[in-house]
Amino acid sequence: MNIRPAVASDARTVATVHVYTWQSAYRGIVPDAYLDSLSIDRREPIWGNVIQKGAPELWVAELDSQVIGWTAFGASRDQDAKPHTGELEAIYLLPRYWNIGAGRALWLITRRRLIERGFTTATLWVLAANVRAIRFYAAAGFAPDPASEKEINVGGRALREVRYELALGQAA
Repeated sequence: MNIRPAVASDARTVATVHVYTWQSAYRGIVPDAYLDSLSIDRREPIWGNVIQKGAPELWVAELDSQVIGWTAFGASRDQDAKPHTGELEAIYLLPRYWNIGAGRALWLITRRRLIERGFTTATLWVLAANVRAIRFYAAAGFAPDPASEKEINVGGRALREVRYELALGQAA
């Protein structure tokens, strides 16, 4: 497996991974109509712009020269973030590559890059109903901040989202 920074030509595959992962990971959590309406064609220019701007930082995982997943991270977007707080915005993998270590590899590069950029804490937001992701983040050392819980609306459904936090000096 190869982990590398995303380049402009990755925009389509990043969009593809994004859509397919949402459609698998959030089925039963997010309304089906919303998931079914997700479009690779609409997401591709968004990810192309992100890659061009370099914010958030985006790295991809390749297996046999095919992008199978990606991670996006940078400075925390939270208004109440303390100085030196980074944020893991997303780690997505095509479902057929779950549980092979690719997610862990993406997390480790994310962690390394956040530390290199001077962040001492990492946060992320996860849907409270996303048990698979919560297990992954807990295994990486993240802990929930229950006081941060908020309600968001996705596809017309109210969903609970919780912020998780990790001191980057802790084991990965």
